[in-house]
Amino acid sequence: MTSFAGRTAIVTGAAQGIGAAIAARLAAGGATVAIADINAEGAAVMAAKLGAPSFAITADVGDPDSVAALHTDVVARTGQIDILVNDAAIVPFTAWDDVDFAEWRRIMRVNLDGVFLMCRASSDEMRKRGYGRIVNIASNTFFAGTPNMAAYVAAKGGVVGFTRALATELGAYGITVNAVSPGLTASEGVMSSPHAEAFDFVGTLQALKRRAVPDDIAPAVAFLASEEAGWVTGSTVNVDGGHVRH
Repeated sequence: MTSFAGRTAIVTGAAQGIGAAIAARLAAGGATVAIADINAEGAAVMAAKLGAPSFAITADVGDPDSVAALHTDVVARTGQIDILVNDAAIVPFTAWDDVDFAEWRRIMRVNLDGVFLMCRASSDEMRKRGYGRIVNIASNTFFAGTPNMAAYVAAKGGVVGFTRALATELGAYGITVNAVSPGLTASEGVMSSPHAEAFDFVGTLQALKRRAVPDDIAPAVAFLASEEAGWVTGSTVNVDGGHVRH
């Protein structure tokens, strides 16, 4: 397993699902992981599972003040930020005719604004040390144009574009920026939503004929967050069992 000894990682949306699997993978490699989630109770439970030195922080990634406080806390506790994984997201299932501006902004606030705010704050800390790994969680819905998810698809498309541009901006500072694009994954959130009904259909489109689980996504993120991926930046890696071949 890749070593993250001596590294500090922030994983947003890590109380459950893909974020939790990523946090567990990084912690297993020796990283100190800040479990950042708006779900304070869930974050605390996840941090307890990982054990010290990992810890939970309640944070709203769409709120600039909350993001600033998160980074202040992490630096005060650990003295550094080496890895940022932006997993926090709202995953709606809303017909286009029902998407008003308030709903549009609700999705953008977390799924795109939150990525900007977290990258802005974390990269400022990473630049001080001349090292950093940023991994943004996108979605293969951006490539597929999945119905009933217009705002979500637009936000994840923004994440892909932002990842490419930010890699250019930060490369001179020893910071890589990449994205991982999962497909439909059997996380707690998905299984309790209308998305759960899509697995049978999606399975017919995949090269690998089974349901993805969060642990299928974490290894790709761990690689991009590692020292070994130092020559990979500005890329989006589809991790979806061969649903979208991109």
